[in-house]
Amino acid sequence: MAITKEMWRTHSCVPRRHSCRRPLPQGEEASSGDSTRHGVPPGPVRAPRSVTRRGSALLMVLWISAALAAIAFSLANTVRGETDRTSTELDEVRGYYLATGAVDRAAVELLWSVSSQGERKIKDGSAWVDYTFPTGVAHVELIPETAKLDVNSVPPERLMRLVTALGVAPVQAMEITLGIVARRSAAGGAASLSAGPSFPAPGASLQEVEELLSVRGITPEIFYGTYVPAQGNPGPGAPRLIRRSGLVECLSVFGSKGQVDANTADPAVLAALGLTPDGVQALLRQRRIAPLTPQSLGELAPMLGPAGQTLRLGGYSILTIRATARVRLANGQLSDMQRTVAAQVKYMPSGYPTPIHILRWYDTTWSN
Repeated sequence: MAITKEMWRTHSCVPRRHSCRRPLPQGEEASSGDSTRHGVPPGPVRAPRSVTRRGSALLMVLWISAALAAIAFSLANTVRGETDRTSTELDEVRGYYLATGAVDRAAVELLWSVSSQGERKIKDGSAWVDYTFPTGVAHVELIPETAKLDVNSVPPERLMRLVTALGVAPVQAMEITLGIVARRSAAGGAASLSAGPSFPAPGASLQEVEELLSVRGITPEIFYGTYVPAQGNPGPGAPRLIRRSGLVECLSVFGSKGQVDANTADPAVLAALGLTPDGVQALLRQRRIAPLTPQSLGELAPMLGPAGQTLRLGGYSILTIRATARVRLANGQLSDMQRTVAAQVKYMPSGYPTPIHILRWYDTTWSN
């Protein structure tokens, strides 16, 4: 049987895996139907499902990694903060015991300086002393009660000058002065008693200087002191805030009824005694160089005027010993943490079994 051309063409297309596509005549384009018929999908090409799933998983991993990084950063900050806080508290405790030891050492050395005939551990008239320990350093201030005025007996005019020298306005200073006088007078004591037939009420003397906080017009800033801006234009390196003393540094229930210690008296106390501003500055300059001696104090007498007779040297039977300590760190540097404690000490006359009596102890106090 003869094989025709059509039979040959059909037979040759069957065993092939590829589709037999007849060439299009010249000028004719393939239609969408032709594309579908020959395995070409119509419209946009879509990504396989496996690629989409891999992209979603990668995005989820990135979000989880970011969340874990944020949690780790927050935890690291918390741990660092707690470590710093613990280190600060440890330095504070160490500084407390270091300052306590400095107070005890100064108290004993003052006793030795008075009783011994040899070289004094603490020079006569010194207002401070520095100690260096293997575990840190301590700055100890010696504040005798003779450097303050007796709050129960200071005359009203001196009291008025004192409060004015502390920077209080005249009207408020007058109110404070009258309040203190009334608080310690018989009239002030009678005000707190019930009316009735009786003898004149006793004077309401102050037992502690902190009772002044109950007097009308006295604020914590006036009592404890504060910081005020420096006058004028301070130069480079000069402090812009200066310390203003408070009543607690100028008045005491154990204060002097007459003369005050020239080496440690506050400038406001010197002004209350009647010294001129020039005399106060001259005395302060002299005692910054070295503790005042009877000779140097006599040389300043012409500048001090009549008020110079109210000054004395010494009088350390009752004084406040205030120590500020800084501990030494493992790297050899001093800690930024400062700890201050103080003790009001009374030295008893010879013959007492305990020559040192601690009248008051201040676990928490401040130092300028």
